[in-house]
Amino acid sequence: MSEKIPQDAAERIAMLPELAEKIKAELAKRIIGQRDLINQLVVAIFARGHCLLIGVPGLAKTLLIHTLGEIADLKFARIQFTPDMMPMDITGSEILEEDHATGHREFKFIRGPIFAQLILADEINRTPPKTQAALLEAMQEQRVTVAGKKYDLASPFFVLATQNPIEQEGTYPLPEAQLDRFMFSLNVVYPKFEEEVEVLLTTTRDNEERLEKVVGADEIIALQTAIRHIPVPRSVAEYTVKLVSATRPNAEGTPDFINKYLRWGAGPRACQYLALAGKVHAAMKGRFNVALDDIKNAAYSVLRHRIILNYQAEADMRTPENVIEELLGGV
Repeated sequence: MSEKIPQDAAERIAMLPELAEKIKAELAKRIIGQRDLINQLVVAIFARGHCLLIGVPGLAKTLLIHTLGEIADLKFARIQFTPDMMPMDITGSEILEEDHATGHREFKFIRGPIFAQLILADEINRTPPKTQAALLEAMQEQRVTVAGKKYDLASPFFVLATQNPIEQEGTYPLPEAQLDRFMFSLNVVYPKFEEEVEVLLTTTRDNEERLEKVVGADEIIALQTAIRHIPVPRSVAEYTVKLVSATRPNAEGTPDFINKYLRWGAGPRACQYLALAGKVHAAMKGRFNVALDDIKNAAYSVLRHRIILNYQAEADMRTPENVIEELLGGV
């Protein structure tokens, strides 16, 4: 028996394709090309997920997130990660404040930049693990703990982080536990020839496009809630679990090439994120049910940072994308 979507949720879901196109059109005023990247970023927002953008310098990673902050009516904050940054620089800290009239002293909590709705975590791998860990509780539980007190963060809440993959000096690789908190890992690629010509022509003159705010916090929250009503057929759910299970070395039924090339596979959170991304992909295409293609469209973004290659894979010059492609062809 199929699940019935509530009428109000169905009406909101029906509005998503048009809203998604508006968001993409506004982003395109500043970001040339990168269509797949932008599409996946929009999916993550409505799936209530965080994103890690990985690419060499100069590919507009920061500009893309900053532009998204301008077109969404959300409180935006940029955190530039550096090696000397402390956890309190992110979460905030308590200071001792004195009332000059009474002489009474008390601790007052000064909120850090994490108390925004859209966070640009720029060059997240430039800060030590202790500071990176300050994001873990915020990303998973949408709250922070300072001096033993818990503080809730506003909704919606997104962490969009950037990382440079080629410059390793003075960087700290993100631990797997933190990587798993990111719904998507998105590779930012070089533009095509025609796109790069357009970038050159557009960015060397002073006529920057004016952006409009096209989506607000209440609308995003309502759509996030509505999208979760979209049903996942049992056959699609079983395919999703089979796909994720097949990434786990030495498990029953794991393909030989996985045992050969992977040290570690994806956990249950990958199944959840694939299903949620599938729901958004379906809704953006005007459908009210999730198909296998919706899961496959999200597979690279969800799995690439959750499968850990071994030395044999590096020796054979295999990449996570190679492994996922072969996996999709076999499951």
